[in-house]
Amino acid sequence: MAAKPYINKLRSATLTTTVSITLVLFILGLLGLLIINGEKITRSVKEQATIQLFLNGNVKDADVARLQKMLEALSYVKSAAFISKDSAARQLYRHNKEDFEGLLQYNPLPASLNIHLKADYINMDSIKWIDAKFSAYPQVKEVLYQKSLIDGMNRNIRKVSLVLLGFSVLLLVVALALINNTIRLNIYSRRFTIKTMQLVGATQSFIRRPFMWKGMLNGIYAAGVAYAMLLALMHFAEKQMPDLRQLNDANTYYLLAGVVLFLGIFISSVSTFFALSRYLRLKSDDLYY
Repeated sequence: MAAKPYINKLRSATLTTTVSITLVLFILGLLGLLIINGEKITRSVKEQATIQLFLNGNVKDADVARLQKMLEALSYVKSAAFISKDSAARQLYRHNKEDFEGLLQYNPLPASLNIHLKADYINMDSIKWIDAKFSAYPQVKEVLYQKSLIDGMNRNIRKVSLVLLGFSVLLLVVALALINNTIRLNIYSRRFTIKTMQLVGATQSFIRRPFMWKGMLNGIYAAGVAYAMLLALMHFAEKQMPDLRQLNDANTYYLLAGVVLFLGIFISSVSTFFALSRYLRLKSDDLYY
C-alpha cells in the first residue's frame, strides 16, 4: 500500500511534464507557423510591386506580343500583362471619374506592359539593373516604377523580420527554461531511486537509459498532441478566413510536423540528460536539500 502513493506521484509528475512540454511546443508551433507563412506573405507583398513599360506609339501588335513572351521567359519576371491604350483610359476613368478622353478628343495614354518581378529581385540594386535591360528594348519608350514605395516596403519588411526574430529567440529561451525546470522537478521526485541504483552498482549509462527513453517518449507524445492542437486551430482559422488556405499547403504541414517533433524530442532529451547528470553527481546526504 505504501508504494501506491509513490506510483501516483510519479504518474502525476510524468503527466505534468508532458502537459507542460505540449503547451510549450504548441506556442513554438504557432510561432513557427507565423514565420513560415510570414515568408510567404512577404514574398506575395513584394511581388505586388509593378514596373510599367510604356510602349512606343508606333509599335505593332505582333512586336508587343513577341516582347511580352520574351519578358515572361526571363528568370526574374513573375508575370507580364499587356495594357492597351483603351484599357489604360478606362482604368484612369474609374480612378478619377473624369472623361479626359472626351475633353481632349483623343487618348493620350500609351499602351504598356505591367511587369511583376519575383520577390528575390525586389530591391533597388536589382531593379536598377533590370531597368537598364528593359530600357534597351526598342519597343519600350519609358520604364516607370515607384522607388520610394519599394524602398519603404523593404525597410518595413526588415523591421518586422527583426522584431519577429527577437521575439522568437526570447520565446525559445523561455520555453527551454520552462521545460528544463519541469523535467528537473520530475527527476527530483525520483532522486532516491537514482541513488539506490547507484548504490547497488548500476553504471551511469544504465541509469540514464530508461530516463532518456522516457524523456524522448514524453517529447513524442507532447509533439503529437501539440501538432493536433495546431491542426485544429489552423482548420478553425481557415473556416473563419478562407484566404488562409492559399498559405497552408502540404509542405507547410509537413515542415510544421517535423519542426514540432524535432523540438519535442530534442528539448526533452537534452533537459533530461542535464537534469539527470546533476543527481548522478550528488552525494547521498545532499538528496534531502
